[in-house]
Amino acid sequence: MTGGCGGIGAAVCRYLADDGMNVVVVDLDQKRCDELAHSLSTKSIGLSINITNEKAVAEGVKKVVETFGTVNVLINVAGILSNNKIQETDVAEWNKVMAVNVTGTFLMTKFVVPHMVAQKWGRIVNLSSWAWKSGGLTAGTVYTTSKGSVTSFTFSVARQYADKGITCNAIAPCYVMSKMVSEQLTAKQRAELLEKIPVHRFCEPEEIAHCTRFLVHDMSGFITGEVLDVNAGFQMD
Repeated sequence: MTGGCGGIGAAVCRYLADDGMNVVVVDLDQKRCDELAHSLSTKSIGLSINITNEKAVAEGVKKVVETFGTVNVLINVAGILSNNKIQETDVAEWNKVMAVNVTGTFLMTKFVVPHMVAQKWGRIVNLSSWAWKSGGLTAGTVYTTSKGSVTSFTFSVARQYADKGITCNAIAPCYVMSKMVSEQLTAKQRAELLEKIPVHRFCEPEEIAHCTRFLVHDMSGFITGEVLDVNAGFQMD
C-alpha cells in the first residue's frame, strides 16, 4: 500500500485491515508507517521505501515476501500534485512528479507481479485522477499527464496478466478532501470548486477506500482494465 500515510492511503489501510488483510504501510517516513501499522487490527507492518528507486523497491518487496510469504494485493496510491500549467512547469518539476506518480507505480508493480503470477491470483489498484480525462480543471500539466500515464499503464498490466488470475484497475477520483485539496488549493479555489462540483461537496478518503475494497474482493475477478470514476457527476460517460 504505497502512500499509506496520506489521507486516502490511511483510509484504505484501515478498510483492508478491517477486512482481515495484513497490510504493509509503505511511505517515506518509517515512524509514521510503523505508527499506522501498529494501529491496525491485523498483523501489519510499516515499511519506508523510496518508490522511485529500483533497488529500494526490490529490497522492500523482498522483505514483504520474507515476512508474509507472498503479496496478494498492491494498491498504488503514492503521488504528488502540481498545479502548474505548462509554461510554469520546469524540467525538474516534470521529472519529480513523473518519477513518483508513474515510475513508482511501474516499479512497485514490476516487483510484485511475479509473486502474484506464481500463485495465480492478485489484485492491483492504481490511483489515477479525473484529471486524466478532463485535462485538469485546477491540476497542472505534469500531474494531468502523469495520471494519464497511470491509466494507460493500468490497461497494459490488465491486458498482460488477465489470464494469470490477476486484475488491474484504477480509481479516478476528483477533489478528495486530503492535503492536495486542503493545503494546495486556496480557500477561494475551494469555495469556487464547491459551486462547480455537482454534489457541492468534496469526496472523503473513506469513499475511495470503499471503492478499493470492492475492487480487491474475490467477487471482482471479472473486472479488469477498468477505471472507476469517482467524480460526483463532473463527467459522465
